[in-house]
Amino acid sequence: MAHKTILITGAGSGIGKESAFALARRGHRVIATTHTQEQSDALAQEAAKNNLVLDSFKLDIAIPEDRELLKKYPDIDVLINNAAIGESGSLATVNMNTVRSIFETNLFSSLELTQIALSNMAQRRSGTVVFISSTAGRVMMPFLAPYAMTKFALSGGAEALRGEMRILGTGVHVSLVEPGAYHTGFNQRMIASQQGAVRERLEAFFKLLEAQSTTSIVRCIVRAAESKNPKLRYIAPWWQALGVRILRILGK
Repeated sequence: MAHKTILITGAGSGIGKESAFALARRGHRVIATTHTQEQSDALAQEAAKNNLVLDSFKLDIAIPEDRELLKKYPDIDVLINNAAIGESGSLATVNMNTVRSIFETNLFSSLELTQIALSNMAQRRSGTVVFISSTAGRVMMPFLAPYAMTKFALSGGAEALRGEMRILGTGVHVSLVEPGAYHTGFNQRMIASQQGAVRERLEAFFKLLEAQSTTSIVRCIVRAAESKNPKLRYIAPWWQALGVRILRILGK
């Protein structure tokens, strides 16, 4: 297996952190970026305790100056767009500025960062871009639309970009990883603003559905990053992936 230079955003916690550590254990040069400097410092300390070598720095993808930092790494083989924010609520009442903010981070900022990486990858005629979307971008659930809409858009954009890279003959691969519900704390933060029956409904949903271990989705991210010809879509855990497929067959 050829070792690669891999940059992953949103590596301060959850799936992003676990993926960064897994890739570092496999001998890749990992550049693990975080939303805040405090997260970066903590990540570097934890990596050192586990005898892992990785680079870490603060890269808030929603800040143009932070995105420009990517230009210092023209040799990136794989960009993993993992950074994202979430919010819940009814589309009948949710503040549209909140929705715009989520789109700005999860969709527009990820695409702008990708464009920077693509300029170098296309020149080298090699590279892989991995977008971390969500099964919430395949099947909609009430009260999660402010977040899920951004993932629907991201999955659609990634699929289009994959086709464009192939038609243009750039040698760049584009892949999607769509996690189901995992117990990383992200879902709990996303629904924290809700109250009453809506909060209870969402809490019950995630309590029932969340996988406790991130191993299955981290394995998907590693496969997408390492593959010479990655698939369009990786989904885990398998039973949630099966559920999504069934619901879509039924027209959901």
